[in-house]
Amino acid sequence: MDALYTAVATANGREGRAVSSDGQIDLALAMPPALGGNGQGTNPEQLFAAGYAACFASALGLVGRQSGVDTSEISVTAETSIGKDTDGGFGLAVTLRVELPEALLGETGRLLVKKAHEVCPYSKATRGNIPVELVVE
Repeated sequence: MDALYTAVATANGREGRAVSSDGQIDLALAMPPALGGNGQGTNPEQLFAAGYAACFASALGLVGRQSGVDTSEISVTAETSIGKDTDGGFGLAVTLRVELPEALLGETGRLLVKKAHEVCPYSKATRGNIPVELVVE
């Protein structure tokens, strides 16, 4: 791959800080209450969900432009879950909820979502590694 951009961030654990090299991100990290933490900060699952939702929405814009379809009213919500896996460690699962305008509900919208899932870098990175469910709403 010929890198066009490289993001750099440093974190010191789930109970610390995450900081990007350019200072745009400087966040307190904390375990969510569901995992026994105090919830007084963000967590890796929220950051992954935000990144995946933004990336997938961008991929929808790309495939929409290529298909001559207006995707300006589309929104994507990513739900990232963490849980114990069968190997005794932890794993992730993602549900991507794609909200389409009424004009795109149907086959056109489903095809756009499918194409976006093929080209989105997050989808490529997770494919075959974690379950990703696509929900068109």
